[in-house]
Amino acid sequence: MPLSALLVRALGLLLLWIVLIGPAPGHLPLGLVASATGVWASTLLWPPGGKLSWVGLVRFLLRFLPQSVVAGLDVARRAFARVPDLQPGIANCRSSIPAGLARETACAVMSLQPGKLPVGVDPDGMLHVHCLDLREAVAAQVAADEAAFRRVLKPERRDG
Repeated sequence: MPLSALLVRALGLLLLWIVLIGPAPGHLPLGLVASATGVWASTLLWPPGGKLSWVGLVRFLLRFLPQSVVAGLDVARRAFARVPDLQPGIANCRSSIPAGLARETACAVMSLQPGKLPVGVDPDGMLHVHCLDLREAVAAQVAADEAAFRRVLKPERRDG
């Protein structure tokens, strides 16, 4: 991996550290160590050949962040209701993302959404999602989440 790519990753992680922890000079040495550790881990988890679409990532975040707020408000509304309006259970959905790091990352991102939690996936790609309300269109929501996530990944160029 080129040194410039490593430095970009390190700078991005250090900026994330500063945003989360703050710019106090006493915290920066630990931030540098955390950034270096993050760069090391990221080269193992996301090898140099992994390409991202920055446009796809921005579009994904613009969809994901408001969706998280709405889902969080829905969970809070249900939690504070006198009689919670829930029908929890496991919804089974066919994953459209191939097995491996991409699917695992998509599931990890989906788990950040309040109200839905991927709890397992079969070898044939059947995704098991715990949800608060089986009356909702969970399979359609998961399909939309996966479609948005796939747009973040740049397809590999095929010559010929």
